[in-house]
Amino acid sequence: MVMITRGGVIPGGLLGEALNIQHMLTAAVDFQSTRESGMMAWPTFLQFPDANLLRNRRTLIVDDVWGSGRTSIAVRERVQASGGKAFNCVLHFNPYRSLFSNIKPDFYGDVTQNYIVYPWEIDRGLRGMGFGEGQPEI
Repeated sequence: MVMITRGGVIPGGLLGEALNIQHMLTAAVDFQSTRESGMMAWPTFLQFPDANLLRNRRTLIVDDVWGSGRTSIAVRERVQASGGKAFNCVLHFNPYRSLFSNIKPDFYGDVTQNYIVYPWEIDRGLRGMGFGEGQPEI
């Protein structure tokens, strides 16, 4: 399993425990967008498992949400380039925001068009989302 930080760490840990997966790794991806590149910025991998850890392995890639899909696709492509067989898994899939009309996660809990604040993100609130600076009611 490759958990995408930060959102995929909690669901990945829960899945790993439930499925008795002991080979758990993390990947951190950043998209430094500029005004010119917008959503088409190239990914920068801040952290990624060595190819030897992925080669010839079925790899479940876990994140919390598939919004634009850029992060999940970037990690999937890199796992495949390392010789692994990749499967994407997210809690929520937002096909309305996805940049990939013909691609979706292999596994997802629900389809949504809403912005979701997960319990483990509550300290971050809705900063930068245009919903005001207050915290959501718990």
